[in-house]
Amino acid sequence: MMQEPQQAREAFRGGLRVPTSGCCPGWTQANLISLPREFAYDFLLFAQRNPKSCPVLDVTEPGETSASIFAGDLRTDLPAYTVYDHGEPIGQRTDVTDLWRDDLVSFLIGCSFTFEAALLDAAVPVRHLETGSNVPMFRTDRECRPAGGLAGPMVVSMRPIPAERVADAVRVTSRYPAVHGAPVHIGAPESLGITDLRSPDFGDPVRVEHGEVPIFWACGVTPQAAVMRSRPPFAIAHSPGHMAITDARDSDFLVP
Repeated sequence: MMQEPQQAREAFRGGLRVPTSGCCPGWTQANLISLPREFAYDFLLFAQRNPKSCPVLDVTEPGETSASIFAGDLRTDLPAYTVYDHGEPIGQRTDVTDLWRDDLVSFLIGCSFTFEAALLDAAVPVRHLETGSNVPMFRTDRECRPAGGLAGPMVVSMRPIPAERVADAVRVTSRYPAVHGAPVHIGAPESLGITDLRSPDFGDPVRVEHGEVPIFWACGVTPQAAVMRSRPPFAIAHSPGHMAITDARDSDFLVP
């Protein structure tokens, strides 16, 4: 297992493509969305209005390829990227250097992978870590507050938790508000407009055992759902589950 952010970023730059859940324990992971400067204010306002889904950890100047919490290269040092043309995903890549533009403003958004080590420390199981798969993510029927030209649904990640550990999961994750914090919904996926937990919109399905409750956290793929709905001319994002490994520590975002 890669232990240090620089080590992970070098591996990703070399072509390693893996979901990053469980990678570099103790170091904060982040979602990436890069948009032309003309859309940057709209997105910043969208994030301010939807802080549960879009907790902003850092913002670059136009064209910058690193950030204060990410000393690597945003064009090469994530394991996988999704490129959008007028809201349509036009492919996944491991390097977007040739597509980078001087007007791109990059946002690093908090990621729920950050609190998974704390869940494990509290003896709360994390199924996708057990199976070595990506976390399942779902579009919901809950609309985010729009901002300027951006609108879209909330996306959630799901982790099945034994019923007797649900309160622990809520307690642990609520102490990390900058990386989505407490769940937005417990049980009853149909209440979010989710019809089949076996068919996530992003990531991989995981089994929900007898006696377990599906727990849903706001997800930093929400900006990509807004891009798909609102169709700005161009955007670059991380591929869901393939995050930026930052130089910030999980403990930086822990509320006592």
